[in-house]
Amino acid sequence: MTLSTQDRTCDAIVVGAGFGGLYMLHKLRNELGMDVRAFDRAGGVGGTWYWNRYPGALSDTEGHLYCYSFDTDLSQDWEWSSRYVKQPEILSYLEHVAERFDLRRSIQFNTGITHAHFDEVANLWDVQTETGERISAKYLITGLGILSTKHVPAIKGLETFQGERYHTSAWHDGITLRGKRVGVMGTGSTGVQLITAIAPEVRHLTVFQRSPQYIVPARNRPLSKEYIMDVKATYGQIWRDVRQSAVAMGFSESQIPAMSVSEEERKAVFQSAWDAGGGFRFMFGTFSDIATDRRANEAAAAFVRSKIAELVKDPVTARKLTPFDLYAKRPLCDSGFYETFNRDNVTLVDLKESPIIEVTPTSIRTAEGEYELDALIFATGFDGVDGSYTAIDIRGRGGKAIKDKWRGGPTSYLGVATTEFPNMFMILGPNGPFANIPPAIEAQVEWIADLIEHANRQGRKIVEAKPEAESSWTVTCNDIAEFTLFPKIDSWIFGVNIPGKARAVMFYLGGLVAYRQKLAEVRDQAYQGFELR
Repeated sequence: MTLSTQDRTCDAIVVGAGFGGLYMLHKLRNELGMDVRAFDRAGGVGGTWYWNRYPGALSDTEGHLYCYSFDTDLSQDWEWSSRYVKQPEILSYLEHVAERFDLRRSIQFNTGITHAHFDEVANLWDVQTETGERISAKYLITGLGILSTKHVPAIKGLETFQGERYHTSAWHDGITLRGKRVGVMGTGSTGVQLITAIAPEVRHLTVFQRSPQYIVPARNRPLSKEYIMDVKATYGQIWRDVRQSAVAMGFSESQIPAMSVSEEERKAVFQSAWDAGGGFRFMFGTFSDIATDRRANEAAAAFVRSKIAELVKDPVTARKLTPFDLYAKRPLCDSGFYETFNRDNVTLVDLKESPIIEVTPTSIRTAEGEYELDALIFATGFDGVDGSYTAIDIRGRGGKAIKDKWRGGPTSYLGVATTEFPNMFMILGPNGPFANIPPAIEAQVEWIADLIEHANRQGRKIVEAKPEAESSWTVTCNDIAEFTLFPKIDSWIFGVNIPGKARAVMFYLGGLVAYRQKLAEVRDQAYQGFELR
């Protein structure tokens, strides 16, 4: 749908039509009665799930929790087909939500935002689109997603490659890999899913690995009618439990330290979690201190290493797939990743042992050999969290560009606002909660909507985070991160996957329940930390 190109003013502009943008639009337009326009560069709703259509794409959150909880009828009407849900089904769900709440009429698709500048005289955000349309609004709300600005590493000769070249976040249905010699670069969550899915159909698959990963099975399976009925009958309690948990993944996080039980008991607990499946369950449901205590962490890591040795037949390949650093990245799960390397048509290249020298028109040449390819796929991730903001010309007070403010690392107050950018609210902005995405989004969207309603009711023209509140929140996020093992290893969640990007804490690692408590505390103290005038 294309709206009128006539320039105009509205109450709020929402950027993005994924989980965050859709719910924000619903809250502001349908519940608060505001005049809202939403924009997305995609051709439809879905956000991340519109773009990431690569083979094997699925959520690693159990389906009945990778959804909204705000509407009871929606929860009862929709049925997921499997434990972990594949991309087409998630996209269908979000399309259903857009239809159910009549959201499409307020969304302009195929329209990216080029700039958003705050007008200090009018106290309005001046937004311009790729089509040249200009719109002004009192409020600017960004639902840009934490993983939406794709990253392709700079490799000598890449521009000369004459074969097919793809990034997993720009996939389309016309791509055919059957019978081709395919190279995949990247073994994060996306790479793991893609590699496992395409190996049976390609002529030969060469995996270029920079860092081996700790991965546990997903144990994905179809859901029985009985299971679905039980979930629907207890959804209220399920969601209450989710909001009172740390990672919000639908299981009780362990309260037992790993070293408080015998080695035999530890292995039995790990084996039970391995058999049950789920990356977050393995890291947070087995013992309470895997992410904070080195001995507990090593016990979990050693267990996964032992499984790699069992699953991968070739000892040389098994060694290359085995990590020996901390188990301190976002937990991954798979559907047969390690076993994929037992196939005759799959080759693993360890880029630390054999670095890439150059890409040629037909191959990738490393220090140890040359690999002829018909197609090269980058599963190399994203400029996470702040990358989607710095890609747009966003300017606040005094023309301050957000990319300049965040040059040393992104900061925010509560992950939803940043000082010097009045009346701008972020969904999943920097230093928001590290947890299951939909419950985190709901917490933020509902809180932002309450703040906007409060400001409007009081006739306030400006809502802006105070510098001291932002500084204090940044310290809090840093302190909590340092209590964990996550900063001790390089990971995209600290921005280190992007050359030249400042290493920074970009998530609140204190858990969703503590984050929600903080939001409630700020609200109950008349939005402490914000200036309303």
